[in-house]
Amino acid sequence: MREPIKYVFIWPAFLVVLIVALFPLFYSLIVSFQSMRLVPPVPPRFVGLGNYADLLGQERFRSVVGTTSLIVFCSVTVQYVLGFAIALALHGKVAAERLFRVTFLLPMLMAPIAVAMVARMLFHSTVGPINEFFTLVGLPNLPFLTKASWALGAIITVEVWQWTPFVILMMLAGLQTLPSEVYEAADLENATPWQQFWGITFPMLLPISVAVIFIRVIESFKILDTVFVLTGGGPGISTETLTLFAYQEGFKKFNLGYTSALSFLFLIVIILFGVVYLAVLRPTLEKRS
Repeated sequence: MREPIKYVFIWPAFLVVLIVALFPLFYSLIVSFQSMRLVPPVPPRFVGLGNYADLLGQERFRSVVGTTSLIVFCSVTVQYVLGFAIALALHGKVAAERLFRVTFLLPMLMAPIAVAMVARMLFHSTVGPINEFFTLVGLPNLPFLTKASWALGAIITVEVWQWTPFVILMMLAGLQTLPSEVYEAADLENATPWQQFWGITFPMLLPISVAVIFIRVIESFKILDTVFVLTGGGPGISTETLTLFAYQEGFKKFNLGYTSALSFLFLIVIILFGVVYLAVLRPTLEKRS
């Protein structure tokens, strides 16, 4: 009698969660095929793939995709390399290892808005501590937030600072699962630390590396808080990202149809990246398994 009873309690909750999750998705898909604006109020009008065609033909959309991809590629690359290096150092039992572990994890525990607010103060062109230090040593102030290239660098720096701890945590967990016998055998063969890294550590941690990079890429594509607070997408639209573009269209212009189409194009980009990424790496992972 116990087995059927559990479904009486499980299924209602499952259906509620399913409806709450799927209804907004399907409704947003329907809206993406319509011309719908709340301010000024415009009656919904079916336009088919018109919103998607307008987006794909818009120079601003292509610029935003390029900017977002640049931020994601640069920040995730630095996060992985730096995080892996720090994880190796911590795994090597450096002095004050526990203190470093706690210190390195602190940025990840902070709200992105708070981190961006602090960064905006630090990078301020006139009263920021960084430029004040430059003035003190006789160097000119740098336009960290007012020039496109410097603004992109500031955003990438903040992303690296906040999310490298995630890579450290994951890679350190992977390092602690590696069998010590393999390294003992390598020591007997007089293998150098560099040879041990490329011949043992890196190949054995490749599955974790693939997962970590994939998670960070997906999360980085959704960057909004940091850009919104630091630069607001400026100067001009030089640092505008996909999520900020969607925010501008949806919450400032109330262009719901256009924003829904943008969101689904964003989803398609993420899915395509995931499929290609996993397809390219699958043969390598299968050889390692």
